[in-house]
This record gives sequence, C-alpha cells and structure tokens, in this order.
Amino acid sequence: MATVGQQHLYRPILTAVGSDCRRLVATRFLPVPRRNFNSRLRQILSLEVGKEVAPASSTVNMEELVGFLYKDLPHLFDDQGIDKTAYDERVKFRDPITKHDTISGYLFNISLLKNLFTPRFQLHWVKQTGPYEITTRWTMVMKFMLLPWKPELVFTGTSIMEVNPETKKFCSHLDLWDSIKNNDYFSLEGLVDVFKQLRIYKTPDLETPKYEILKRTANYEVRKYEPFIVVETIGDKLSGSSGFNNVAGYIFGKNSTMEKIPMTTPVFTQTTDTDQLSSDVSVQIVIPSGKDLSSLPMPNEEKVNLKKLEGGFAAAVKFSGKPTEEAVRAKENELRSSLSKDGLRAKKGCMLARYNDPGRTWNFIMRNEVIIWLEDFSLD
Repeated sequence: MATVGQQHLYRPILTAVGSDCRRLVATRFLPVPRRNFNSRLRQILSLEVGKEVAPASSTVNMEELVGFLYKDLPHLFDDQGIDKTAYDERVKFRDPITKHDTISGYLFNISLLKNLFTPRFQLHWVKQTGPYEITTRWTMVMKFMLLPWKPELVFTGTSIMEVNPETKKFCSHLDLWDSIKNNDYFSLEGLVDVFKQLRIYKTPDLETPKYEILKRTANYEVRKYEPFIVVETIGDKLSGSSGFNNVAGYIFGKNSTMEKIPMTTPVFTQTTDTDQLSSDVSVQIVIPSGKDLSSLPMPNEEKVNLKKLEGGFAAAVKFSGKPTEEAVRAKENELRSSLSKDGLRAKKGCMLARYNDPGRTWNFIMRNEVIIWLEDFSLD
C-alpha cells in the first residue's frame, strides 16, 4: 500500500523474520520522493505479504550447488555419507511416509534405512528448477533384511530441494514417488505401496542379465538392459516348454568343445509379433557375462543358435503363479495399455521371463515377468 502526503509518498519496507525457507515479514514505512511514483508503486503493489522474499543482495551460486549434489548424493548410504554442513539445522524432510524437521532427524532416517534395508542409490540427474530450488531424479533399491525371503523394494522419483538464500544451505527436502499419486505426508497409498512389495517372490541365486531400473510406476517398471548373449531355438508358444531341452543341452555340454557353462536365470520365451497365430516364438537361455560370441563353443544341433541381444529400454511387469498362455497374454495386454496411457512407444512382440524351476517351486512364490521392449525412453 502507498499513501500520499503533502510532500512525500510512503512505501512499506519488508523485513525478513527468521532464516527458514517460509519467511514471514513485518512492515514499516519510510518516505519516498515523489519522482518515479508510477514505477515504485507497481513494485510495491506486486509484493504480497507472506510470500517468500529473497534479499536482493543474495549471491547463491546455484550452479555450484548442482555440482555439489552430483558429487555428494551418491554417498547417501555409504560409509562416507552426505555432507551435513550443506544443510540448515532446521531442515525439513518429507516423503510420503516419513517426516523430520532437523538435520539430526534426517541423518537418523538415513542410518535406519542403511541398517534395515541395505539400499542401493542411483542418481540420474540434478537440475535447477527455480530461483532457490534444485530437483534431483533417482532410483533406490532396497532389500529388507529382517524378513527371511529378503524382499526387494524399489522406489524411483524426484526430490525437490530448497535453498535458504541467507545461509546458502539446503533448508527443505521433499521426496515424490513415481509409484503413487498422493505424495503428501502421511500417505496411506504410500504405505500400501511399501507393503505390497514385501510379498514373497523366489529368485534363484543365479546370474541374470544386467539392467538398471530407471522408473517404477504403480503398474510396471522401466529398465535399461545391457547387451547380453543368449543360446536359442524355436519354441511353440510363450508359456510352452518346447525347445528348452535343446538350449539347456548346449550349456550342459552338448557343444563343440563339450564345455559346461554355468546356468543363469531367467529362461526367456520371446515372440516377434503381437499376433498370437502368426508370431514366431523362440526359447532362450542367457549366457553368463564375460563370454563373447567368438570364444563360445558352437552348438552341436543345427536348430540351436547363439545370438547377441543389444539390450535397450524395456518395460516389465512382475507376477506369480503358473504362467499359462492366457495369463501371460492378459499381462501383456495390461502392460501395453499402461504404456500407451503414459505415452511410451512399445515395440511389437514380448518376452516371458521365468525365473524358477516349475517342478521345484510353489506356484504362489514363482517369479515371472512379461517384458516389452520400448522404442525409446527419457528421464526428463
């Protein structure tokens, strides 16, 4: 507000109270010469009491803080840990099921996760997204060590970190999960998301194709696979076992040098088209990493081949139970529908990944996956 006296205009002076991100203001008045009335009044009226007000003299180097986070956050769960001096003592931490209001509480939460879950943290990118705001994207994979089957929990999302312009330190840290819609504390949806990942899936202690999880939604996860080699032959259908003995025979020694190759998991059956009647089906066993096509022995059978898959982006959905043809096709259709809604371009065909020996594993703890390759993917 401005008032006009006989010789002066009066403008409000906003004074910050406290050093928190959410800054309260008090008002007093000083005289202002009549010149520049219009420009000064526009500035005064554009201010709203209660909004965050940054001091004009603040010289926070946001680019430097972005670089700092790239170096510091990968140490979140290792012995070095994060640099606590980069945070205000009264830092506000929130995720859908956890909140702390001090740096000591924040560090306690990190320690608790480290001891109970043995988490692996991957930082994808760090960007400045506001005058005093930085956003990070990450993946965190955790094994809950207190349960006998040690379930794996996966969370992906973003963290919005606010900087206090006075102290030039982080004063707020808000985590948003990709797998839920309600990210406000306390989120029942978030709690359910945690508990549903505690179910039993039996995954054999064997080598698997290497991939990183880029994003986990409520319905699927997006992975980036490294290249890998398979031994393959012709199959009959996605859920079928025809051809398995031929490829298994290769790794058990039915090859040109009679070399026995370590077993891996899963066994893949792959279709090249979405049309169930016209699609070709192949059965594949993954060759352990460290091998290359030039050093592998040749198959004894003509219908068995070695092939290198180039990897890439893929969407996967996990399920248990006996993987019948009907169940697999239903999962494929559900996954394609979810990908289409999210604007992701799926390639033709799909893979069924079976991790367990069906003769030695109860149906309700079997781990199966339907996997569809993607044209491309970006973590913007």
